[in-house]
Amino acid sequence: MRKIELRSEKGLDRRLCKEVLKLGGIAIKYPTIHTTGFPDRIVIMPGGRTYYVEMKSTGKQPSPTQKVWIKRLLNLDHDVRVVSTSEMLSEFLKHIAK
Repeated sequence: MRKIELRSEKGLDRRLCKEVLKLGGIAIKYPTIHTTGFPDRIVIMPGGRTYYVEMKSTGKQPSPTQKVWIKRLLNLDHDVRVVSTSEMLSEFLKHIAK
């Protein structure tokens, strides 16, 4: 049952928030009322490190609008991640724990 939960966007998002908090950071859900396609979470870590994270269910890809936002942020030299599997989430958490 737990494996199925970590395949859903909601399950991955819950784990992201819980683990980021354990690492001393915060994972803010950005209200996207006027910015359709903006990444789901802004992860703010100690030391001034900020990451934009687009959460997807396993096997899903960002929409065209989401891809535009990802490209915009990358062009501004921001760290943007798309997380759609438990393994990708583990890699991201390992990266931000440094």
